Amino acid sequence: MAATVQVVQTLDSAAALLNSSRLKILAELAEPDSASGVARRIGLPRQQVNYHLRELEKAGLVDFIEERRRGNCMERVVRATARSYVISTEALGSLGDTPDEQSDRFSIAYLISLAARLIRDLATLRARAVDANKRVATLALETAIQFATAADRAQFAEDLAAAIAQLAAKYHAPSGRPFRVIAGVYPAISQTKTKE
Repeated sequence: MAATVQVVQTLDSAAALLNSSRLKILAELAEPDSASGVARRIGLPRQQVNYHLRELEKAGLVDFIEERRRGNCMERVVRATARSYVISTEALGSLGDTPDEQSDRFSIAYLISLAARLIRDLATLRARAVDANKRVATLALETAIQFATAADRAQFAEDLAAAIAQLAAKYHAPSGRPFRVIAGVYPAISQTKTKE
């Protein structure tokens, strides 16, 4: 069964993914199929689809499932490794931003850097967990809030920071296993423009 989300961590894999024909092919491979089956559905020549499938397989974006006989030839059946893909800043090498490079902790750039590190870290943890046949202990919280004023938003930020600091102090054990806690607040995206 394909993963729900795969984090693309290398430049070669990102380059293989970011091709319009390959994106169409991946979208068709939620269920196992061959190059000829995909070619019929998306209207590309089978040879061209075969080429793209080899590149996607080299990049770790499709998995070989089986070979089956079709007439006088054998065809390879593959499936996409995930239903969706996220490219980690790790694929960008030295161009990948890190939170340590941001000086303004209230900037959108800092929050984006934190989110990018979160993606990179989770991809590494998931790979290690799969290798060890274990689960990763995580917790995710999400909520929506509407602030009446900018002052309320600023006070909320102070209260949230204080509450997290208090909880961290209460539960922190120097000899325990380290966990990272990230909290971010940003304007919700809506269909209509809102005032900052």
